[in-house]
Amino acid sequence: MISLDAYRAQWFGNIRGDVLSGLVVALALIPEAIAFSIIAGVDPKVGLYASFSIAVITAITGGRPGMISAATAATAVLMVTLVKDHGLEYLLAATVLAGLIQIGMGVLRLGFVMRYVSKSVMTGFVNALAILIFMAQLPELDPRHVPWITYLLVAAGLGIIYLFPLLTKAVPSPLVTIVVLTVLAFVLGLDVRTVGDMGDLPDTLPVFLIPDIPLSFETLMIILPYSVAVAVVGLLESLMTQNIVDDLTDTKSNRSQEMVGQGIANTATGFIGGMAGCAMIGQSIINVKSGGRGRLSSFVAGLFLLILVVGLGDVVSMIPMAALVAIMIMVSVGTFSWSSIKNLREHPRSSSIVMIATVVTVVYTHNLAIGVLFGVLLSGIFFAGKIAQLFRVTSEASKDGRVRTYRVEGQLFYGSVEDFMNAFDFKEALDKVVIDVSGAHIWDISSVQALDMAVLKFRRDGADVEIRGMNEASETIVDKLAIHDKPGAIDTLMSH
Repeated sequence: MISLDAYRAQWFGNIRGDVLSGLVVALALIPEAIAFSIIAGVDPKVGLYASFSIAVITAITGGRPGMISAATAATAVLMVTLVKDHGLEYLLAATVLAGLIQIGMGVLRLGFVMRYVSKSVMTGFVNALAILIFMAQLPELDPRHVPWITYLLVAAGLGIIYLFPLLTKAVPSPLVTIVVLTVLAFVLGLDVRTVGDMGDLPDTLPVFLIPDIPLSFETLMIILPYSVAVAVVGLLESLMTQNIVDDLTDTKSNRSQEMVGQGIANTATGFIGGMAGCAMIGQSIINVKSGGRGRLSSFVAGLFLLILVVGLGDVVSMIPMAALVAIMIMVSVGTFSWSSIKNLREHPRSSSIVMIATVVTVVYTHNLAIGVLFGVLLSGIFFAGKIAQLFRVTSEASKDGRVRTYRVEGQLFYGSVEDFMNAFDFKEALDKVVIDVSGAHIWDISSVQALDMAVLKFRRDGADVEIRGMNEASETIVDKLAIHDKPGAIDTLMSH
């Protein structure tokens, strides 16, 4: 538990740097919050309220100072079908439930599962997210619904985004893109889709509201799959971002507190008309590189975002959609791990398969959680296969041929029990069998049952069996689960 002095230092230990970086992040959050709202199929105010709320609340309750959380594409893409089929109110309810699930996961300290997400799965996760972000822009590039001038504006926006930093990095190039394209569209009177066409922007501060949905088991079953997906994906991206910020700042942070903080933020956000969100890799890096280190940077970013939107809503509504499409294409390109394509030949085949399978599963299902879970499962299968290959059993007979010693080396678990059993010659007539496991470790019930089977088969044929060299951990599980030394064990074997 963090001390009060340490918590106070996280707020006021870097005031100037946190305030300035917070202002930069707030400016960069506006286009992304709007764009993510459009991805989810809701009014821009839903994403803007969410970004304000999540940034401010995680600044207070989160476990990683200097990290920026807001409405994100990772959670927005998961809500598309729910909004399309049931509407905004169900999205708000799913956001509240997702937050509660995250709080529960944090209280149970489930953040340790991140250690089981391999680098290949993380790369696949990032690449799939980039592809989904790009695919979400395609409706705004459909020639059947947009004028040809849209393509010129998108191209101009991309040019500004990538070329303006060559002149100066004092102002975020996405913000410059918005300003330039908005002025061009207004001055030239271009007939293009604007943010205002997507829905009304907020002109008032958010207020507390309860999602207007039936309180029934049927409703719960509708929102639960989306809430679970949002909770898992949101925490996955948040914890990945937390690791990155930890490395950038060379500091440690509290993973469980971050999970609870994200949950509190999402729960509260659903009650003020906002969509679910999580930590943002890009914005967090911008914040750190701009000098933000403390909680104040995230708080200032959220507060200033709300002031800008509510005070300048009429101006924001004039932003052409082409500008946001250009920004999201930039986010997509920047998110994709291009080096992973080159590494397909260099990395082990199993790692490449896991990465590709994660990408394909996510893109096919449009569900980042399913893709990550599939990738983790596939990684586990490959890992078990590699460990099983390192397992071996050798044997040596005494001079008179009446005693044989089997030496077991490696990890004895469900993936290696078949090789373990195949190594024994149960037809050999012996007086004594020694099973030397000093070079092995017994892991699970499958390996204990295999050991039982080997011992009982030799004893059934009249051989004396000695198990030698068992380490303490293996001995614990064998004493608890094994039956070969219990009365009636051979009868139990015969019955099978």
